[in-house]
Amino acid sequence: MTWVKSKVAFSNEWCYCAESSICSIMWQERRRMAKYIIAHDVGTSVNKAVLVDMEGQVHGKCSEPYRVYYPKADWAEQEPEDWWKAVTRTTKRLLEEAGVSPSDVLCVTYSTQMLGIVPMDSEGMLLRRAIIWLDNRACRQAQRVMRKFINARVFALFAGATLCGKDGIPKLLWLKAEEPDTYHKMSCFLDVNGYLVYRSTGNMVMEWTGASVFGINLKKKTWLNGIFRYVGLDPEKFPPLVRSIDQVGVLSREAASEFGLLEGTPVMAGAGDAPCAAVGSGAVGESEGHVYLGTSGWVAVVTERTPRGKCGAATIHSADPNKAFLFAETETAGACLQWIGDELYTSEKMDAKIPDIYAFMDEKVAEIPPGSDYLIFTPWMYGERAPIGDCNVRSSFLNLSADHTREHLLRAVYEGVAYNIRWIVEIVEKQFKFPLPRLRVIGGGARSEPWMQILADVTQKKVEAVRDPQEAGAVGAALIAAVGLGIYPSFEALKNVVRVERVFEPQEENRRIYDSLFHSYQEAYGSLRRFYRRLNEKRLDEARLFKEVSK
Repeated sequence: MTWVKSKVAFSNEWCYCAESSICSIMWQERRRMAKYIIAHDVGTSVNKAVLVDMEGQVHGKCSEPYRVYYPKADWAEQEPEDWWKAVTRTTKRLLEEAGVSPSDVLCVTYSTQMLGIVPMDSEGMLLRRAIIWLDNRACRQAQRVMRKFINARVFALFAGATLCGKDGIPKLLWLKAEEPDTYHKMSCFLDVNGYLVYRSTGNMVMEWTGASVFGINLKKKTWLNGIFRYVGLDPEKFPPLVRSIDQVGVLSREAASEFGLLEGTPVMAGAGDAPCAAVGSGAVGESEGHVYLGTSGWVAVVTERTPRGKCGAATIHSADPNKAFLFAETETAGACLQWIGDELYTSEKMDAKIPDIYAFMDEKVAEIPPGSDYLIFTPWMYGERAPIGDCNVRSSFLNLSADHTREHLLRAVYEGVAYNIRWIVEIVEKQFKFPLPRLRVIGGGARSEPWMQILADVTQKKVEAVRDPQEAGAVGAALIAAVGLGIYPSFEALKNVVRVERVFEPQEENRRIYDSLFHSYQEAYGSLRRFYRRLNEKRLDEARLFKEVSK
């Protein structure tokens, strides 16, 4: 593939794109006529497509789910073709349902789950299923890498946070050790965003935010090739880098046909889900933060500083080319709520009279007083990143008695996630020196009024839920594209585009009970850490032994 330096459509910026993708004069006219950006939020279990106008308002949305495969303990994989089918089908539905002509679409862009591994061969063919962020198979590889970097200042270049089995570098090392044929055939690996850009345009690239969780120099904007060689990886297998605001090509004839759009429609780089969500939350100013409550959860802050990660927090690249992104993720937030709904509210989920199981659970939570009668839930179902980097820890109900009902367990889940968020918020404020007087919340969890009030009470912070919180990632991707196209002069100009829908003030009368239980929650990890390590290392050893015996 021939790469040339080319003007980004409608902008004075430059990007690298395939020679066949150089923008023509016709797109200058298109910008004056087009009304909408189509953005896809490709998450863990569903793609959400939105039609966004130049003011950031949503004019249409639809979604399509896809499977996560769990072939073995701690493994999580997906078929990249499922992502592609989801984005093409939802695009066609979006156009049809909104009554929008393809000529009205200015560009296509993506917000995607991060840390995926999509291995491609030299012919551009997929070599295996994608290993996604939820996969924890590379825990031992992560431990080996960390031992190499004990007391090494160079590790700060990575992101600074402790690597775990879910991270990209350990997964690539696992691929090299456990599937050497795949690794050696792999000409290039992509992440989820990179794969969708490739299918859209034929260009293999990785944008800065997604690349930074694998390892780039945040100041020089280059891959850490020396470190990759040091740990045993081949730098030539890492794709070219582009900015989130760059145009990375245009829709090919084949892709345009599948989308129902015009051939040559610009494709913008987009970003990872967390940096896109930050933009979609409206928290884009210096040291402004937001909280995401979806399948996973996180607390994040946009900053001109590049603080070294600790306590499970990492510094990655922001969608804004001039800023970094302090990011502390809790692996399972809404996933815990989904689990308890699946296990304890099965009959209600099957009841046609209950159209929304989560609204039903919200009603049940309100029946239980704050503190859940001193029942504590730890939301660490797949290990944890922040505030504790531990791939062996797991979820528990602590202090469970025969007096507790399923509604107590349900409220304890809501509260347990809130305790974890408070722990992260305190680390961000005390150790990183970023004051967070309010929490701007996005994601599906922001639709739950009881959960938002619990979060306000547990953290003793004002909580603001934005409008269309579940579409914040896709809206953020659209706004990033709008900056790249010159529709907005800067990211700071986006602050007033996103609107707050509801505000939750902390209730002082609940401070005492939640302060007490929060400190007990923190103590629980210290008491149980070694127990979880013994238990889960033994479980993994038995799983590996079974694998060897079964060969």
